[in-house]
Formats: sequence, C-alpha cells, structure tokens
Amino acid sequence: MPNLPKILPNPPRPIVLLAFPGVQLLDIAGPLQVFATANDFAAAEGCPLPYALHPVAPRAGPVATSSGLALMAAALASVTAPVDTLIVAGGPGVYPLTAQPAMRAWLGAQAAGARRVASVCTGAFLLGACGLLDGRRVVTHWSRCADLAARFPAARVDPAPIFIHDRGLWTSAGITAGIDLALALVGADLGPATARAIARHLVMFPQRPGDQAQFATGLPDAGIDERFAALHDWIGRHLADDLPVATLAREAGMSARSFARLYRARCGLTPARAVERLRVAAAQQWLADTSAPLKRIARQCGFGSVETMRQSFLRHLASTPQAYRERFSATT
Repeated sequence: MPNLPKILPNPPRPIVLLAFPGVQLLDIAGPLQVFATANDFAAAEGCPLPYALHPVAPRAGPVATSSGLALMAAALASVTAPVDTLIVAGGPGVYPLTAQPAMRAWLGAQAAGARRVASVCTGAFLLGACGLLDGRRVVTHWSRCADLAARFPAARVDPAPIFIHDRGLWTSAGITAGIDLALALVGADLGPATARAIARHLVMFPQRPGDQAQFATGLPDAGIDERFAALHDWIGRHLADDLPVATLAREAGMSARSFARLYRARCGLTPARAVERLRVAAAQQWLADTSAPLKRIARQCGFGSVETMRQSFLRHLASTPQAYRERFSATT
C-alpha cells in the first residue's frame, strides 16, 4: 500500500461519471475502478476516503451499455452539490446526446462549477457540443479524430497522445486510455506514488504518460470526402515515392493551395503529416508481420533511412521501430 498524503480531502471529492444508453462499458468501469481503488487504499490506512463516486445517466436505473451489459446509475437530478471532477464517457450512444438541448444545458452547468472536466474516447463529442473544446488541445479515439476536428473546428485536435490536459480540461483516446487518464487525475490529487501503486494493484503496465502515442496510427476513414479516401489508397500504393503536396494535389484533382487548405479542414492534419502517418502505419505492419531488416522497411515505406524512420516513430508513437517490433512482432 502507498503512503497516502497526510492531508486528504474531507469531505471526499465528488467524481461524477456520465453514462447513457449505448455507453462503452470500459469507459465507465475503467476510471471508476481507479478511483475506487484509491478509496480502498485510504480505507486500509484508516484515512478519509478521497473520492465520492457518482455514476449518473439521463434516467435512473439500469443503463444498457454497448456490450449489452447493464450498469446502475442515478439520475442527473441527483447531482445537487458542486462537482469536483466531471467525466463524460464515450460510446455509440453519445452522438444522440449532442443534439439534446437539456443534456447540453445540464453538462454546461455542471462543467462551469467543476474543478476539472474530462472525457473518455468519443465523450469528447458531447463536450464539443457544449463548446467546452473551443481553443483547447484535445484528443479522442484515433479513428474519430478527423471527425472531431471537422465538427468542432475551434478545437485543436491532436490525434497522437493517449490523453491531454489543457487548462483543467482532460481528454483521452479510446477505451483503456481512460484508465491512464484516471490514474493521472489520481496522481495529480494524491501523488504519483499512489497512482503507480494503483496501476500495480490493477495489474497494469506502469502508468503511461499522456504524450505516449496511440499505437494504432494510420488515418481514420476518410468517407467524409471520397477524393481523400481515394487519395489515401493511392498514397498507400506509392509510399516509396517522393510525395510533395503538389503531387498529392494533382492526384486529388485540385490546386495545391486549395488542396492543402481543404485537406487540413476535412482530415484534421496537414498532407505532409498524413503521408508520414501512413508511412509509419505501413512500417508498423512490416515490423509486426515480417522479420525484414529495418533498412529495407525504411526504404519500402518511403523514409529513405532508418534514422528518419526512427524519428517518425518517436514523433507518432513515442517508440522506436525496434521497440515496437519487440512488443508486437508475430514472428518472434
């Protein structure tokens, strides 16, 4: 057990987790267990509990998650005291909520009085519908980052990290990244030693820093614009070629200036960064599925050199190609 701080919050800090029909189960259960384990540690040491946990939903009672398993939650109206930490989970059911004025009003009112606000995975879309992402650096699941950037252009969507903290707003990538986010929140409250002890107790990897990349890179489905979906397929077949913006624009049937502007608006990143991410994604597959030497992989994926590939991996994955192979290779 960790040595908890001598001064713990009294009364406990209220942690409100928003669930809804179609919520992703682990988006609620993962963070909830982190805070509950912090309470378990405090109880074992005879300390006041640091957290009061309040899962809530639009209606009280069983809430059907996207996996079919139901969880119990109180009604929104049960939240009567100021909230310390407000966490919005993700899942397919979040999108209908973004169009509900009553939900946006409730969330906006709670967020205004909260010490910090957080989202797990696609919960960021509901925060965006309330204007809470404007001017902030944020993240969501890698497959939805482009959509988030397109729907909320005032947000600064960074598709790489597993979680981001920007001035009291915390957003995280998909599913298990919500556990990393919750550990970071506990670490901020009770110290990093407590967060590490919780990670060990939950039999997790040591707490990952927020700037560690989502290992699934590549690009999300570009169905928002058929030209760009076709362009991504074409890039995938020409990764070893030189791919300046002029070449990409010509392939998309646009002027270079219009292409660069529209591509960033629709896909949430520059064309050059998109090419780099596609090259990293291709190299990931080579590293996982083959025993080809790094020099060959770098050449086939268009990096030119092993060192250039290494720098791209560090930038996008916070990992080297060799470390990625050791962790994910199916040939070792």
